[in-house]
Amino acid sequence: MLRIGIVGAGENTRVRHIPGLRAREGVEITGVVNRTAESTARVAATYGIPKTFSTWQELVADPEIDAVVIGTWPNLHAPVTVAALEAGKHVLTEARMARNLAEARTMLAAAQAHPDRVTMLVPSPFGLTVGPRVESLIANGFLGDLREVVVLGVDDQFYDYSVPLHWRQDAEISGVNVLSLGILHETVSRWIPQPTRVFAQTQTFEPHRPNPHGSGNVAVTVPDSVQALTQYASGARGVYHFGGVSLFGPGKQIRLYGSLGTIQVQFGPGGAERLLVGRPGDQQLRHLDLPLKEQGRWRVEEEFVRAIRGEAAVQLNTFAIGVRDLEFTEAVSRSASSGTATALPLS
Repeated sequence: MLRIGIVGAGENTRVRHIPGLRAREGVEITGVVNRTAESTARVAATYGIPKTFSTWQELVADPEIDAVVIGTWPNLHAPVTVAALEAGKHVLTEARMARNLAEARTMLAAAQAHPDRVTMLVPSPFGLTVGPRVESLIANGFLGDLREVVVLGVDDQFYDYSVPLHWRQDAEISGVNVLSLGILHETVSRWIPQPTRVFAQTQTFEPHRPNPHGSGNVAVTVPDSVQALTQYASGARGVYHFGGVSLFGPGKQIRLYGSLGTIQVQFGPGGAERLLVGRPGDQQLRHLDLPLKEQGRWRVEEEFVRAIRGEAAVQLNTFAIGVRDLEFTEAVSRSASSGTATALPLS
């Protein structure tokens, strides 16, 4: 029996990880700890989890737990991961590997120091459905030579300034990542090489929001707008545009323009994904309706359990990939702060 402990039963953990793990034969969710005793007890009762803990340190130290699923905010990912590995546990960490590159590198070093333990990051859910077909198109030369990359994440999720500060707007919790910059960069990086240079600017249009934990206002410490220009070793160029206060923005999209064709992926509500392609002679982009057998799927919990049992290696998403992607978000932050271009990979 594989016994799982949960540190932080956030929405993704409740909606995906708990049912996904329980669907695997020979897996038991043994214990849980949340931020408060009340929420810990509530989750345990709701999902029938037998053991509760007062602190994450107690859960990690429990010898009856074999693996830890970390569903907390990013500020706890590094300390919980390192402690869990040192306690001999396997680790599945929620997306946003850490607040910054230094913490991510600490996590990777801990994983490398315990090679007998499985470490895995929850991958970006964007592109899982159409990803295999996109990879096939590119591998078979549909694009030709990559020329331009456009990555968009522009909507109005934070447009209402009367809403209390969200944790994603608090750098102490969230770190250097801005909006969906990191998660969509992870997606596009499955299909094309990493950039070698980035030049970025950011802006916060409303610097204060209502305090979510008390009266008055608190500072917004994560920008709500970012634009980044990227360069690639091949000579291709890219534009990243992310905004959280943009009425009627285009939403989330990835566009790849090549010498022979164009690939566009649109991400809609409820995880819907549309794949559009075009070649010379087409009047407009064509929608590819993929048969179910050609679609990818969410398989995080399955992959984690199989890796622990030695049946298959982790594919999406390793700690090494997470560090690579955090280098990009950190480069964007450094470039915006300095007003100069930043080379990748970071030293």
